Formats: sequence, C-alpha cells, structure tokens
Amino acid sequence: MCSLALFPPPLPYGQTTVCESNNELLSGSSTEDQLKQVKPTQTLQTYQSQLRQTAAFLDHSETLWMRIMRKHGDSPVICDLAVPKWLSMSSGCILALLQWVSSFHGSLFPHLTLSSEDMIAEFSQVLNWSDCVVRAFAWHPHTDKFAVALLDDSIKIYNPKSATTPTLKHRLQRNVAVVQWKPLCASALAVGCQNCLLVWHVDPCSLSTRPSAGCAHVLSHPGHAPVTSIAWSPSGSLLVSASPMDTAMMVWDVAAESCVPLQRVGGGGVTFLSWSPDGSHVLASTPSALFRVWETRMWTCERWPCIKGRCQSGCWSPDGSRLLFTVQDEAVIYSLTFTNTPGTSKGPHAAVVVADLSETTFSTPDGDIIVGGEIQSLAWDPRGERLAVLLKGDPRAADRSPIIAVFKTRVSPIFELLPWFVYLFMSYFGFVQGEPGAEPRLMQFHPNFRHGALLTVCWSSGRITHVPFYFLSASIPRLGLSGSPTLPHVQERPADFANQSLFTEFIS
Repeated sequence: MCSLALFPPPLPYGQTTVCESNNELLSGSSTEDQLKQVKPTQTLQTYQSQLRQTAAFLDHSETLWMRIMRKHGDSPVICDLAVPKWLSMSSGCILALLQWVSSFHGSLFPHLTLSSEDMIAEFSQVLNWSDCVVRAFAWHPHTDKFAVALLDDSIKIYNPKSATTPTLKHRLQRNVAVVQWKPLCASALAVGCQNCLLVWHVDPCSLSTRPSAGCAHVLSHPGHAPVTSIAWSPSGSLLVSASPMDTAMMVWDVAAESCVPLQRVGGGGVTFLSWSPDGSHVLASTPSALFRVWETRMWTCERWPCIKGRCQSGCWSPDGSRLLFTVQDEAVIYSLTFTNTPGTSKGPHAAVVVADLSETTFSTPDGDIIVGGEIQSLAWDPRGERLAVLLKGDPRAADRSPIIAVFKTRVSPIFELLPWFVYLFMSYFGFVQGEPGAEPRLMQFHPNFRHGALLTVCWSSGRITHVPFYFLSASIPRLGLSGSPTLPHVQERPADFANQSLFTEFIS
C-alpha cells in the first residue's frame, strides 16, 4: 500500500505550513496568521546574484619540440632526430590502448565525464543545486547559530544572540557543496568545495564581519576533489570527506592536517557520507549501485549492492542502531538495523522496505495534484519522533512540484523478554509547504529543539523558514536513546486510520 495515500491532501494555493500543535499540522495564509497560531519563528530572506568572473590566460602549451620545428622547419637537424619506426608503432599502440581503457572506464562510470560543478549538482543533497540561492546549510550542534552557503560562494554565520553576521570568503572557496560544524567546538566549520576542504575557525566572540582567509585551514589530497560530502565524528576528533573522483574515503585528523585514505575497489568514488550519532558506523555511498557501511572500531566495512541505482540519501536513528536510506529512481525507503552487542560483529542480512512513496493523486480545490515518486533526501529529528522526506517531483509537470512529507516515527523495544526484538512505527502525518511558487530545496532538523522538533527548510525563493513541531512526548521525561515516549492519540481522524501502521518490523 502506498504510504502517501494515508496523508491528508496538500494545502490549497496560498496556504503555508506554520507548525505542528496538538498532533496536527497548522497552516496559514499570511505572517499575521502565523503569529496568531505559534510563537514567532526566525525567517531569513537572502537575495544574492551570481558573480561570474572571466580571466585571460596565455597559451603555454607550445613544447620545446614545437618551437624547434617552427624555427628550423625541415632542416637536417630535425631529420637527425627522426623516431625509429618500431618505436613509433609501439607508441601508437600504447596510445590506442590507453584511449580504449579511458573510454571503457568512462562507460562504466559516466560521472567521470562531468565537470566539477555538474558533478556536485548530481550528487548534492540539495535539490537543483546549480541554481539554488542557498547551496548548503548547517545548524550548530550545541547552539542556535547556523551557517548558510550562498550562490556567490560566500558563507554567512547567523546567531540570534549577536548583531554581527560574519561573512566567510576564501579564494579556494568555490562551488560550496556542503558545510558542517564541528561537535563540541564553538568555532570550527568544515566546508567541502570544488578543489579542497576548508576548516574555518571563527571566534564566536569576535565582532569582525569579515574574518581573514588566515582563519581557514586548507586540507587537500591529490585526486580528492570535488568534495561533495563531509561528516564529523560525534566527538569531533575526526572528519571524513568524500569525492566522486576518488574511490578512497578520507579520514582527517584536522589538528595535524593529515589524512588516512580508506581505499576500496569498486563504486567509482564516494558521494555521500553520514556518521551515526553513537559514532559506531559511517554510511558511504558511491556513484554506482552499491554503498558501504563502515564500522569505526577496526574500520572494516560491509558492502551493500542496490538493484537499480545508487544510494541517494540516508539518515540514522538517534541511537545509531537503524539506518534509513533511499535509492536513486526509486520511491521507497529502506531500513537496515545494526547491533552493538559485545562479542558480535555481524550486521543485518538484508534491507527491508519501510515506506512506499509512489505517486498518489490528491483532489484539491485547485485541481488534481500528484505527490510522490523519487526521493531527494531524508532528515530524522534527534528525538527520533519525526522523519522528513523531500520528494523531487517532476520539473516538467506543473502538478508534480517538489514537496516535503513528514512521518511520525518511534523506535523502542517491543518485547522485554526478547530485547533483540525492535520495531519501527511510522504513521501518516502531513506535508510541509511554503509560499506560492516556492519549492523546497534543502532541509535539516535543529539538533536541540526543546519543545519537540524544529525543521528548517531552504526554499527556491531564497527564504529560510523554521517549522516547529510541538508534540506531547516532548514534555515527558525521555527514556534515553533506546526508546521514546508513547505517541499521543491522533484526534479527529477516521477510525480506520487512527490505528493504521505503515510498517512494523521484528528483528531477532
């Protein structure tokens, strides 16, 4: 059964999602409506024009041999330097072989023929990265400040407790693909871009609006560019980076400015990384139909083949025991469950489907709207209570715009006598929509929202909105990482939907 069939219809034209209250998504048509229903939330309007620079370069490709030929023509000096026939034939054969190998390798991994900018756009978690005003976003793991990478390759740091908005610029900071704050640190921000990895150190107490380039450490490795994904370990001691051009995942000791490549044959590169919250595993996607899950004690990995396409996105449960992931050109969410029981090292045997997000048609006052299909990215809130799914839509069809679907989730033990049994409950919830004409491009949950969950959405218009989810279990003492409080009963819902479970899994 399609999961989206249980959702309420999308909002009418002109309505936007404001918040969740009393287990229901509230909407409004204006800022005044929002203020009536919920506490004011931060919004940011950014309008940036793309800066394009051109430069003229002198042609230094003329070799010494070409200069001699141009100067002396067919003089006897040149004739004396004639290449033997056998060497000429051997060189031609070797060149033809190299060209064949290169074309064969390119047919196996078509992404290698892309430019750096097109490669970042292809593997970015941002929908339509190339023309997106906000190209990357990151909440700080411990405070309310966040970093925003813009179309002109500048990065702005916003902090509600400070009137200063630092702007980070560097000559190597081009085509920013991803940003992420270092855990347990107030100042370090890692930036993955076209040619390298930058780690900025921005003093939170500084009043400077333009930190110097000396505040950024440049981390690079031959063949490891562009950097399309990065992930800090939960302790902040290590940083991993990925490039579709490099089959090795780099593990950086940022303080020492050194790295250890984790090389594996197959896949054609590494495109997306996600470190589990407990630090035990790292998801590493490749451009091919396989991905790897590394365990971080001995740095060994399990190889997981996909049937159709590459692993597009993934996210971990708060305790790091469950991985949800999606596959390119598919409309389902898969799940893998990992255990950290002492004396065991085996991972799961197979992935299971937990949600089917195939296209579903909703009848609305504005006409039929088709929702569902391929998934761009996933985001799971730190409490494990809400899962946001960004659906790509179809840019060629007006009735198939991108949209965010939100599920309720819960991970907890089901049989106390059999502690290995775990279940995941996912119920229908609703859609998050923005202003008319605005499409969601990027989303992320706030890491420490005290009243439930806070979903930040970056829109195609350049606006950044924060949608709070206030739910009952937020006021109940948390049960720790192994479980979460009971979800409140859904009010004013049909009886057949009230107890509808989209997926229940038992793992032994």
